[in-house]
Amino acid sequence: FPLSLSCNCVGGEYLIIPKLFVTKIQRQFSVVVKSFWYFFSDLTVFSEEDFDHFSFCYSNMRPTIYLFGDSITEASFADGGWGAALANHFCRTLDVVLRGYSGYNTRWALKVLDRVFPTVGHDGAAAAPPVAVTLFFGANDACLPDRYAAFQHVPLDEYKQNLHSIVSSLKKRWPKTLILLITPPPIDEDGRLRHPYVENPSGLPERTNEAAGSFAKACVETAEECGIPVVDLWTRMQQYTDWRKAYLSDGLHLTKEGNKVVFEEVMKKLEERGLSLEKLKADLPLFADIDHDDPLKAFQQ
Repeated sequence: FPLSLSCNCVGGEYLIIPKLFVTKIQRQFSVVVKSFWYFFSDLTVFSEEDFDHFSFCYSNMRPTIYLFGDSITEASFADGGWGAALANHFCRTLDVVLRGYSGYNTRWALKVLDRVFPTVGHDGAAAAPPVAVTLFFGANDACLPDRYAAFQHVPLDEYKQNLHSIVSSLKKRWPKTLILLITPPPIDEDGRLRHPYVENPSGLPERTNEAAGSFAKACVETAEECGIPVVDLWTRMQQYTDWRKAYLSDGLHLTKEGNKVVFEEVMKKLEERGLSLEKLKADLPLFADIDHDDPLKAFQQ
């Protein structure tokens, strides 16, 4: 195997292939395992050497990108979704892992953070750090405190502090992982009145574009304070005159065109930090590289 660790443990000696399987050999106790989970040298931009080292450390495991957010993230793997577009773009090079939770705000996200990103895997080994994590919260935090979705509302100051706490927690766990914040999108208030989640006798939208803008601004400020990149979706989408119909399906969630904007903006930020196909190696030999006269030769490397 490209990478294996010899490990004599109580009850038996094991040959450990990270994240794959454990084969029992004999009994004794001693451990010959060296931590190799933090693989990048002080970086803000990825280099080819970073990915070479990453591939060595994790053998056949692909690097991963986590998408952490609310319903706009949860739905991102639907037809035309921005998460699906990322997975397609990085196919054979990165695994895009969905962690979207409909209705969640930053208060709830902070509460479940350790369950979303456990420190150890199912096999008991330390969880491999992702190369990047997107944090896409704020649309629910921005619900108005005196409307029908008040239970989702989080005060602006707390929202900002929650983002700081989530970023700090992930950075402490994975110091070299790229964290990318995404602001909430703009809100079409008429669209929200046409598509309420529950009965709305007040006749007033549970969200406003003004409130969403305040939370978007706080998200941008948090990114600047943390020294991490941010996609200002609230501002970017409103640069197009007909953004309400073009980008939003119900005044909040995204159309295919809206998802395309998120994908394009996220890709810009990833590529600015060196996370591009040019610096990533394909998983296993490409079909074009397989010798027609000796096909199995490609799999012996």
